[in-house]
Amino acid sequence: MTTITTRTVTYPADGLTMKGHLALPAGAGRRPAVLIGPEGPGLNDFQRRRADALAELGYVALAFDLHGGRWFTDPQEMLARVTPLLADPDRLRDIGHAALDVLRAEPRTDPDRIGAIGYGTGGAVALELGRDGVDLRAIGTVNALTTGRPGEAARIRCPVWAGVGSEDPIMPPAQRDAFAAEMQAAGVDWRLVVYGGALHAFHHPPVDQAVVPGVDHHPQHAQRAWRDIVDLLTECLPVTE
Repeated sequence: MTTITTRTVTYPADGLTMKGHLALPAGAGRRPAVLIGPEGPGLNDFQRRRADALAELGYVALAFDLHGGRWFTDPQEMLARVTPLLADPDRLRDIGHAALDVLRAEPRTDPDRIGAIGYGTGGAVALELGRDGVDLRAIGTVNALTTGRPGEAARIRCPVWAGVGSEDPIMPPAQRDAFAAEMQAAGVDWRLVVYGGALHAFHHPPVDQAVVPGVDHHPQHAQRAWRDIVDLLTECLPVTE
């Protein structure tokens, strides 16, 4: 296993002091870079480990923060914070741009080779960066089939991969259809993978908090979705050194 280095980075966004997790690969040269957006409850060790895993593959990886260092254990508190965010594309974009600025400022980052992946709310941030015309090489989302304002998907300049559970009540078939129609109408190079039998947040291992209906871990599909994301990055952001 290659030696990576990690550190916490603080930066302002959405009126909060965000606390992201930056992971750097071994070596000294510039590398392709990836933003990683967490699900609604916020940034936790699961997504920090995702950044570490990408750094081991040779990427500069920043797992960004949504809630000023907080990780919500109460679903109602989380929804009170997240629901207004998801209804406001400009706030999502501001959160994404603030993290993107941190990633671009890292000397190891190749500013011409950046991708964004995200889970749930973090995936919505990644998509809104694309709809804002950011020069990304890849966008990957899990459990985030959010649609944007009319016409703005035409600004997406890279391939989009999305994964969702077939039994996800938060991203039901009608939402899948709306997302697909938006991507197709905009001429985006898009893919949608439906993981049979999986619920919402199927990618996330169990945590010690209230059980939410429609949310459950699916270990096999979690591994498959991660492999699909790594394949997307390998295709669109190959590590050449």
